[in-house]
Amino acid sequence: MSGKALEGLKVVELASFVAGPYCAKLLADLGADVIKIEEPPAGDLARTRGPFPDDIPHPERSGLFLLLNTSKRGVTLDVGTATGRDIFKRLVAWADILVEDHAPQQMEERGLTYQDLKAENPGLIMTSISPFGQSGPYRDFKAYPLNTFHSGGEPCIMLHGTSSPGRAPINGPAFMGECDSGLGAAIATLGALYWRGASGRGQHIDASKQDMLISLERLENVLYHNRKKDETRALIDAAAKGAGMVGGLLRCQDGYVVLAAMQDNQWRGLVDLMGDPEWARDERFQGEDSRTLHAREATARVQEWMEHRTKEEVFRGGQARGVPVGAVQSPQDLVHSPQLRARGFFAEVDHPQAGRFEYPAAPYIFSETPWAAARPAPLLGEHNEEVYRGLLGYRAIDLVKMRVAGII
Repeated sequence: MSGKALEGLKVVELASFVAGPYCAKLLADLGADVIKIEEPPAGDLARTRGPFPDDIPHPERSGLFLLLNTSKRGVTLDVGTATGRDIFKRLVAWADILVEDHAPQQMEERGLTYQDLKAENPGLIMTSISPFGQSGPYRDFKAYPLNTFHSGGEPCIMLHGTSSPGRAPINGPAFMGECDSGLGAAIATLGALYWRGASGRGQHIDASKQDMLISLERLENVLYHNRKKDETRALIDAAAKGAGMVGGLLRCQDGYVVLAAMQDNQWRGLVDLMGDPEWARDERFQGEDSRTLHAREATARVQEWMEHRTKEEVFRGGQARGVPVGAVQSPQDLVHSPQLRARGFFAEVDHPQAGRFEYPAAPYIFSETPWAAARPAPLLGEHNEEVYRGLLGYRAIDLVKMRVAGII
């Protein structure tokens, strides 16, 4: 026993790219035994996306794949074949949880719906992650991460800011919406696990990416629908430059900070941080209403002051005075962050092909059941022998035949 939170939990993952694998990774790093299924011969799509060490593409060295698949065992299996489906059902019968991200119609055509698999394992928790859910008018629509990101309105200004003809849609950093969807699916799965412990019954989790992303923007979406007003990209650009409030995205000596000094106490803290300059005593900047009317002038003055300070100086000084301000961190800033280093946010993982690298660890700390990457991401088909022979009892000759037939 390792003392990890999900020790003894058995999971099968039939998912690719980001959302599904991230959901299963969260379970694996907390101690669950996750068997990841990849379709031969190429495997998970994330293997092709990088980033790669030295920018040389290699299916075993994709940073995206390596991060999303720590602590898992990996097998290859084509569930599009009759034999592959039989093997898959045997794995499902072994498991407590199935995480899958296939199109609902595809799972129906293959006889792999929750009702089908429940017959193999009555206590099964099946988490189905899809762009628009298992039912409804959009369930069979194809979607890329950009589509679900916008359809879910995360963040809200990206949804509200789409009414700007001639401008390209805005995307978030990396695969933020996909990771949020994977996290939401993992939380729902743990809720179903808790319920099974109390009731003895499994259930089907319908994890719509759109629904999960909308749930993160409840306030903004309600305001949007109630106001019947579509904020264009031009209005958002103006807000970023300080229209209506003192602040926005402001430049420092070594980068940027985001500032929002709206309330009187926040304004007083900012003035103190700047050394109580004479211009800040102008009657135009006294009181929230007046500052709102003259926010552009005040923001321009603040910008002049910030250009001679570092973002860390502004951030630390502002925080100490109750000013809502945050430094815009680059990846390099995060890697060298004293705070993240102090809390052990990065962990070294040694991979047989990619080598030893630091990986982001869990964004939470459990004192009695700690997080840990038990093993590096699996090589393609690395655990075929271990799972198919050791767990399911197939013979060596069976595996040879299945390899020749392209089933594994």
